[in-house]
Amino acid sequence: MTSISHIWNEHKSRLRGYVARRVREPDVVDDILQEVFLKAYENLHSLKVRGSVASWLYRIAANVIADHYRSQKSWSELPEGLAAPEHKRDPVAELATCLQPLIDDLPETYREALTLSELNGLSQKEVAVHLGISYSGAKSRVQRGREQLRQRLHDCCVIETGQHGIVSYEPRDKRCNEECS
Repeated sequence: MTSISHIWNEHKSRLRGYVARRVREPDVVDDILQEVFLKAYENLHSLKVRGSVASWLYRIAANVIADHYRSQKSWSELPEGLAAPEHKRDPVAELATCLQPLIDDLPETYREALTLSELNGLSQKEVAVHLGISYSGAKSRVQRGREQLRQRLHDCCVIETGQHGIVSYEPRDKRCNEECS
């Protein structure tokens, strides 16, 4: 592979023009150009295709310019009396706390298959091997376990869904409210 000094000499003047059109201070242009050279030197090993050297250098330059402008952002102190935003309710996270008691209440055959599949991340084939049953038997147990869990969740809570999933929920009775707390 070609050395970094050869690559740099070939592209330096065009890179300088590229940076100068985007940054007005001449001293900063030189600093950014030096930073581009250092990043190119440090990451030359990651360049896989020789023909992409120019675009790779311009991408580095664009990133260094963006970093420069990000670091120049002025930050102002927030007023003392500024209140923190209200905590937004996350119904999905709240309902997740309800799931374990409902799973624990399932019949053992479905609870075990559902736990292995959904909570432990095993494939249904792995569930079948683990439980010593056929693949179709494992699929049936997981599917029935999901359906029973879904039904218990709906028996416990009124769930409102929207375009992006669960929007809100309300417990149907006091017992459900205690399980979800």
